[in-house]
Amino acid sequence: MTEGRVLVHFGSERVSVYRLQSGELSLLTRERLPFGAGLAGEALADSVSEFCAGLKEFTEVVDNKSTRVHATGVFQQLPQPEANALVNSVYVDTGLYFNIVGPELERFYLDTGMSACGSNDMLEGLVRREFRTAVVCGSFQQSLGDIEGTIAQLCETGTEVLSPRSTRIKPETEGTDFILFDYQDLLKNERDTWRHKYVHMDAFRQADAVVVCNPGGRVGSGTVFELGFMSALSKRVIFTEKPLGVSVSFPCEVGLGA
Repeated sequence: MTEGRVLVHFGSERVSVYRLQSGELSLLTRERLPFGAGLAGEALADSVSEFCAGLKEFTEVVDNKSTRVHATGVFQQLPQPEANALVNSVYVDTGLYFNIVGPELERFYLDTGMSACGSNDMLEGLVRREFRTAVVCGSFQQSLGDIEGTIAQLCETGTEVLSPRSTRIKPETEGTDFILFDYQDLLKNERDTWRHKYVHMDAFRQADAVVVCNPGGRVGSGTVFELGFMSALSKRVIFTEKPLGVSVSFPCEVGLGA
């Protein structure tokens, strides 16, 4: 968890800005901004981006590592094409990922916060357990140790990792170009690699987020392929380190922890 990270919550009628320090939230400002009053399209994106530009008042750096932006309320009601356009526009203008939290996940955060500290503030639950489920991606050949560390970090917070379900390598595949884990069956032929790849990517649909483990910033070609699928699903993507070698920047976050 990044010390001093700024967390922003856009609701239908107001925006709240917090600082997260030593696991505790402190409110920096709360402003009334009625986003449900007829704002749509570019006007809505401009209003969000303008507010995010003002976050420099609270932190020296406003980027997708030091700042987290979450939205509920009227934003949850946007048709998917409009939601995608808003996320893309805010990212282009500010470099921030505009995370529209679904109603079920919002309820989970509210219940978690109420159970933990008697608070009905969504962010109190979010900082305690950000994901119900996640998928971890990365180079299983080159970064398995780091991937295991990332999985352990997620599991410590109670997150269920949907894929990979295990990192114990099938002995027959160790050291090959396409390693398999103990719960996977052996390849029928070289084309069968696609079946295993697709099963892994299909888990993106059920996950609250996809975590890309990229030690040193490097993103391998196999992971770049998966990023397109993540983007097509409008899935929240979090890199463990700032990505290097990705030719097209896209809405994402850097660093685990709320």
